[in-house]
Amino acid sequence: MKMPNAQPFLPVNIAVLTISDTRTLNDDKSGSVIEERAIKEGHKVVLRKVILDDHGLIRGELLKLADHADVDVVITTGGTGLTGRDVSVEAHKSIYEKEITGFAALFTMISYQKIGASAIQSRACAGVYSGTYYFAIPGSPGACKDAWDGILKSQLNLGNRPCNLVEIMPRLEEHKKIA
Repeated sequence: MKMPNAQPFLPVNIAVLTISDTRTLNDDKSGSVIEERAIKEGHKVVLRKVILDDHGLIRGELLKLADHADVDVVITTGGTGLTGRDVSVEAHKSIYEKEITGFAALFTMISYQKIGASAIQSRACAGVYSGTYYFAIPGSPGACKDAWDGILKSQLNLGNRPCNLVEIMPRLEEHKKIA
């Protein structure tokens, strides 16, 4: 049965960045999880890359991707933990115009159901910059599955009701038209 006002599927263009000092594209299981799931849903992965866990490198890559007209969503995996080298969250938050705090809350809820109180060690986050969505998720394949299956799959689907992130994409930069 079709839902009233159901929208047709609209694929989004996704960049997948793995943040790691030890991984390469050949052994990057987490980035593969995101890429495979995105493609299976009908989205296009326009870039896949591994970069070092370095604040300046991560921030620079995030900013560069905002200038790509063919990138709607950036998903980073890794660098969200508590160690000194984990700086993905700081790099992400340094560019956000708006933070999507509900993503972190929902990811923590989903993680808690799977790993219990260890979920407090995740610092997943999301935000918007220059009309592009950014998501930072932990670097384990399980966390990537949880983030995609539990949140991103439905929110990157125009047909998801009552609302989704795709339907508001055209309005993410309204503030620039006013200024």
